[in-house]
Amino acid sequence: MAAKTNQLKVTLPTDTTILLEREFDAPRHLVWDAMTKPEYVKQWWGPRGYTLPSCEIDLRVGGEWRYVSRAQDGSEYLFRGMYREITPVERLSYTWIFDVAPFNENVAIETVELEDRGGRTYARTTMLWPSKEMRDGHAEAMQDGAAQTMDRLEELLATLA
Repeated sequence: MAAKTNQLKVTLPTDTTILLEREFDAPRHLVWDAMTKPEYVKQWWGPRGYTLPSCEIDLRVGGEWRYVSRAQDGSEYLFRGMYREITPVERLSYTWIFDVAPFNENVAIETVELEDRGGRTYARTTMLWPSKEMRDGHAEAMQDGAAQTMDRLEELLATLA
């Protein structure tokens, strides 16, 4: 088994942002497809042990996305938002809501930027929160889950290449 070289880097560059950076061993168009097509998103989104029984994506400005994530114990969590900006294969911006009280009042703006690096793809995801408190409430809890999720995406991409 090859050594793991593509680690997720999570930083807090401002009081209201979370920055996630990761490079993938796949061309940008495949990363884009894996992030925007429900049949692919259902295979990788969420930490290990979670499934995505419902994945709805209306990929247009003003369109909505809605994911239901299911834990091993059967509990379900709704994530949803609306697309604000779409530049195919390069940039995607949308609202991000973890629709479980008390978090469902916290709306973040998530922007994903994909950069071609000679057959590899550098992904930069910025989550902008309304306040430091909201950012902090999500930052620590999401780090392990986000790393596992990006590892699962890398694994899917290996099957698509």
